[in-house]
Amino acid sequence: MANLFKRISDVIAANLNDLVDRVEDPERMIKQLIREMEENIASAREGVIDAVASEKQLAKELEHQRRQAEDWQQRARRAMEAGNETLAREALLRRKEHDGIVTNLEASWQSARRSSERLKTQLRALEAKLEEARLKKGSLVARQRAAQAREQMDQVNDRFQTGLNLNQSFGRMADKVGEMEARMEAREELYGDYSQVEREFLKLETDSELEAELAALRKQVQS
Repeated sequence: MANLFKRISDVIAANLNDLVDRVEDPERMIKQLIREMEENIASAREGVIDAVASEKQLAKELEHQRRQAEDWQQRARRAMEAGNETLAREALLRRKEHDGIVTNLEASWQSARRSSERLKTQLRALEAKLEEARLKKGSLVARQRAAQAREQMDQVNDRFQTGLNLNQSFGRMADKVGEMEARMEAREELYGDYSQVEREFLKLETDSELEAELAALRKQVQS
């Protein structure tokens, strides 16, 4: 039975190490570990119950044999008082038989009692570990959820910062376009006295410059 507890402890440790090695969801991992601990401890508890029951049965049988030995001792005394030594001798022989059984049962019962006490101690230790795991579960789950919340907040902040940067880029682009428009208006005002053909050529040059600057600005923003 003691080996059962060692096997249970080894299984729990092996399962825990395996779960930790491939853990993706700490909350699910700790829940699975606790379920396995509960199942193993339930099995161990049944074994301890059997051991304690056997020890109690031995104790009852030991007490019964002691009473039998005492009864035969009393019968031998009554036979001797009645002057029947033969009957007294027979009663003493029966008492000795029960005394021999008591001696053997005493050793077996003492061994069973020590074993059951040891098993109960080991069971309580496993139950304490289970309770500790349950307490740690709450702490680990809380920490995991806090970490997930921080991660989500970081992602939101990153997206928010990206949005700010994008707004700033578009703001600079709008300023640049406004500057280009002002230059165009200035050109038109400056060359207002030019002929229609000359103004067409000036507009063509201005549009070409504007498109080139817009293309450069677009490439800069995209990168």
